[in-house]
Amino acid sequence: MALIETHEVTKTYKLGKRVTVDALRGVSIAIEKGEYVAIMGPSGSGKSTLMHILGCLDRPSTGTYILNGEDVSKVGKGRLARIRGREIGFVFQSFYLLPRATLLRNVELPMLYAGVGRKERRVRALEALEKVGLSDRATHRPNELSGG
Repeated sequence: MALIETHEVTKTYKLGKRVTVDALRGVSIAIEKGEYVAIMGPSGSGKSTLMHILGCLDRPSTGTYILNGEDVSKVGKGRLARIRGREIGFVFQSFYLLPRATLLRNVELPMLYAGVGRKERRVRALEALEKVGLSDRATHRPNELSGG
């Protein structure tokens, strides 16, 4: 069984009452645990739409999405949020950091929602910042960091 599977996934957006846009048309993929995959295509081909579905940020209009053996294509918003918090890592093109919070607080925030205690959050966040060479910037705000 693949870690990620989609079967005939479609995504249709409605623009007004009469116009529809088919962003995905029958996408079927299977990605095994440990496999590296690149999603490539021209602008407007549905790459971002597919990634939003795979990241449980959106749901398919039709078809199924099986993540780690669970059909997540029809689960409720609460369950999707728990899946995103525990099973999916997503790196966005933009920062999506809270502008008024320090870098340390931004790193701690997902652990807060996961129920990790304050002291453990702090230790784990500082360790993560150390691993990526940003521990000396822990008290800086996002606008004080380089885009690189």
